[in-house]
Amino acid sequence: MNNKSIETYIVDSFTDEPFKGNPAGVCLLDYGIIDDLMLTMAKELNFSETAFITKLENNNSYSIRFFSPKMEIPLCGHATLASSKVLFDKNPEIDELHFVTIHNLDLMVKRDGDDINMEFPVYETKPTEIPLKLIEALGISTTALTNSEYNDETKIILLEIDNSQTLSDLQPNFEALIHSHDAINGVLVTALSNKNDYDFESRYFWPWSGTNEDPVTGGTHTFLAKYWSKRLNKMKMRSFQCSDRTGSMTVELINDQKLNIQSTARIVFEGKLRV
Repeated sequence: MNNKSIETYIVDSFTDEPFKGNPAGVCLLDYGIIDDLMLTMAKELNFSETAFITKLENNNSYSIRFFSPKMEIPLCGHATLASSKVLFDKNPEIDELHFVTIHNLDLMVKRDGDDINMEFPVYETKPTEIPLKLIEALGISTTALTNSEYNDETKIILLEIDNSQTLSDLQPNFEALIHSHDAINGVLVTALSNKNDYDFESRYFWPWSGTNEDPVTGGTHTFLAKYWSKRLNKMKMRSFQCSDRTGSMTVELINDQKLNIQSTARIVFEGKLRV
């Protein structure tokens, strides 16, 4: 049987160091494959997300689809950054890309030296009640919890707590967590940063739709940026994700609809998947 091969990369996003930040798979497609095969490949690579890229007719435009090992994800920041890094390295003559998502979002990405700037949508959050068993599964005391909100587009709960060291120290019970709610994709826990170089910190737990913890999450900043902008009265902020791998980015609200996410990425592997 003749196997087809797919050009594939592993890229560490939101970091300039190898084996830090958030690893993503990037698969460049020059022929169509079915959704089930994309999901199977994402399971094989077993990263938070794998991006599948197909060139479109317009110059420097590509379709992009994201799969976790469990399901298709409509929007993913670190896999978009990873895909941009691969395409910019392969095409040093270009400085701008457009990615079209499954929901027809047009994500504009620009190169600025070693940095990559991604234009993402801005989403709102609204106050929400959360089950006590979810808070307990995360290991958060009720006295540490200062606010709880929800974002409709991503189906993610946002919890603000009162101390970034507490955030860093969290050790959730993931078995209890996944049984604490049946209608969300994940829980984002955030706190004001105690570090001089950063404004706020976060961690993202999503055993419902992906891995237990996503190391660095660009997509959550679609609502995190506006949330902290209101609290800090700032349009441009530095964000730190205090997972084990850690990672960081600069976020800037352009207007009520658009957000710029700036960071770097490192390619750590390139090869071919045979399917």
